[in-house]
Amino acid sequence: MNFTGKVVLITGAGSGIGRKAALMFSERGARVAVNDICEQRGTETVQMIKQAGREAVFVGGDVAKDAERIVKKTVEVFGRIDILVNNAGIVPYGNIEETSEEDFAKTVEINVKGPFLLSKYAIEEMKKQKSGVIVNIASEAGQIGIPRRCVYSLSKAALLGLTRSLAVDYVDYGIRVNAICPGTTYSQGLAERVKASTDPEETMRRMISRIPMKRLGREEEIAFAILFAASDEASFMTGSFINIDGGSTMI
Repeated sequence: MNFTGKVVLITGAGSGIGRKAALMFSERGARVAVNDICEQRGTETVQMIKQAGREAVFVGGDVAKDAERIVKKTVEVFGRIDILVNNAGIVPYGNIEETSEEDFAKTVEINVKGPFLLSKYAIEEMKKQKSGVIVNIASEAGQIGIPRRCVYSLSKAALLGLTRSLAVDYVDYGIRVNAICPGTTYSQGLAERVKASTDPEETMRRMISRIPMKRLGREEEIAFAILFAASDEASFMTGSFINIDGGSTMI
């Protein structure tokens, strides 16, 4: 996969899957706009890319509040936007009784409104060049029931709906839209949540036990799927969901 000359905007790229995808895109020639709510983490990703002699810029901001500015800054710096990866998101815990209205509103704002607005403004730019790719990072939780992930599951199911809607609305403009649906993936954030649980060993055991392949995903595995969905090799694919979850959605 070659992304030479392509401009990629990745949200939530200061850590985890977003950072790994940013590094892998840059290794393959892309110029990368790194978005994150945390300036320190986002800047670290940019520095990692620049230290390898490649191009990147930090475009900070809240995806739900600063979407237009994030897209415009990317275009201002690089002149265009070819690929948008809607990766930023939060993972609240709780069933419907445990979920407050505040938690509901915050989750929908970041996990749904953010991708909606970023796609809206990115598509305006992509239509000018009659080409573009949007990759939404959804989740297995948008397709199957996972205990105590009520509003998270709701938000990711909505993101799948947005994916299909955008795909059919903009296919005639040369814009492709697909979704990646990861299963539980090992990352710094997940490690911190496990460590903070009352019984870290049992928490990890429970996570792994429900995955048919009996292991967690790796960041690079999810990032590779993101790159594939955005690549010319996937040029006949739009409106599709790629499940990369160790088999969780097949049972």
